[in-house]
Amino acid sequence: MSEASRPNVLVCDPLAAEGLALLRAWANVDVRIGLKPEELAEIIGNYDGVIVRSATSIRAPVIERATRLRVIGRAGSGLDNIDTAVAAAKGIAVVNSPDANTLAVAEHTLALMLALARRLPSADWSLKAGRWEKKAFMGTGLAGKTLGIVGFGRIGREVAARARAFAMKILVNQRRFTPELGLAGGVTAVDLLDLLRASDFVSLHLPYTPETAGLIGAAQLAQMKPTAYLINTARGGLIDEDALLEALDNGRLAGAALDVFASEPALNNRLAQHERVIATPHIAASTVDAQVAAAVTVAEKFAELLRVS
Repeated sequence: MSEASRPNVLVCDPLAAEGLALLRAWANVDVRIGLKPEELAEIIGNYDGVIVRSATSIRAPVIERATRLRVIGRAGSGLDNIDTAVAAAKGIAVVNSPDANTLAVAEHTLALMLALARRLPSADWSLKAGRWEKKAFMGTGLAGKTLGIVGFGRIGREVAARARAFAMKILVNQRRFTPELGLAGGVTAVDLLDLLRASDFVSLHLPYTPETAGLIGAAQLAQMKPTAYLINTARGGLIDEDALLEALDNGRLAGAALDVFASEPALNNRLAQHERVIATPHIAASTVDAQVAAAVTVAEKFAELLRVS
């Protein structure tokens, strides 16, 4: 295949080397990290495919100028940073890698749950500051506690499987009944308010949509036990951050662990700095294994759609 006949692919966010190697075997690949929206719009007309992760958005003004674009790829699970309806109207395929980061996010969720239960960050900071405060960091166990999982897709199911190994009781709220929920063992389906009232830990595993925006607000937080913890490794917009901050300030919630925020980077976010919050910078999917799997999956889908033999 001549250089001129090879498809042009633009990579806008960091992509694992394994994925880039697969793309470069049959395409001309340009890696341009950190493009501003207007810069992306200026050059998008030169490409047959574009790949992003979470940092770069592909919105209508960019898509409208994509005169030869045939496929948009997201090396990850969500598609909320891509205007899928606008792409579909122009006949542009949109692909992602929904399974690649499932285990990484599930493991991060359990890590945050354990860190909350055993107050690990505070204990670590205390010892590093030269203090030996054994009595100050009394924690709680997971065995016998109730975990409420809101959203029972791929990640929610993997979290449930791991929580069962800790002998936790598991409640699930799923917006609509699915075969996976019907076949799942060791979980009980309940409505959202019942889940919030009964759970010692609540973990969110939903996509961000107009229906789920602000799903956990003041009214929902008021239903939770004052000893309960809220965990979010899904999307920041699922939680009313002002309402959560108020609940934490007033002692109506024991704590929270947040990997995602409504606005990122959350450098001056009061929640991220709160003493009852464990905050991580959107790294739930950031394992070498997950990033390689995401890159390879998207590269393989691009090959199916763009490769000219």
